[in-house]
Amino acid sequence: MAEFFPALEQRHVDMIARQPVFFVATAAADGRINLSPKGYDAFRVLSPGRVAYLDLGGSGNETHAHLAADGRITVMFCNFQQPANILRIYGRGQPVLPQDDGWNELAAHFTLMPGTRQIFVIDVESVQTSCGWGVPFMEYSGERETLKKAHAQSDPREWAAKHGMRLASIDGLPTRPTDRYIAGDDPAGAA
Repeated sequence: MAEFFPALEQRHVDMIARQPVFFVATAAADGRINLSPKGYDAFRVLSPGRVAYLDLGGSGNETHAHLAADGRITVMFCNFQQPANILRIYGRGQPVLPQDDGWNELAAHFTLMPGTRQIFVIDVESVQTSCGWGVPFMEYSGERETLKKAHAQSDPREWAAKHGMRLASIDGLPTRPTDRYIAGDDPAGAA
């Protein structure tokens, strides 16, 4: 049976901490719904009413475009072990880029990885838990290092030319220019 909560409780935070993967869904008024799986040690509970996750550059920048256009976001965690449980965080989010005010404060909560592009901050509107009885048991065997390796081995300027300056979503929604950030590099210098 689904239950709703106005903010995260400690038992929710504990469940989140045990999950190696989470899913992010966003949409704008028109166009596609974006649903993305996320891994790595990239999610943080900042307070019962605020969470954030570290975003690495990848195949697109849909979440950024959707949050700029609409702001709505849902984050879902599934417990693939016992007890069966699904947790959804409904909220409003915004991207914070390395050049933005507030970046340093947010970035201090994370270990920055090669390819770090932005941090999404989400103000929690509600939290929902549900049974998860239909979710299969699955064993975690480790992180896939491919994305981090690809970023670490590429030239920042070539990466920016190819991927970093995605100025529109798949459906043509605008994004702010982003550039990946590699710990120790100057984020403005890789453009």
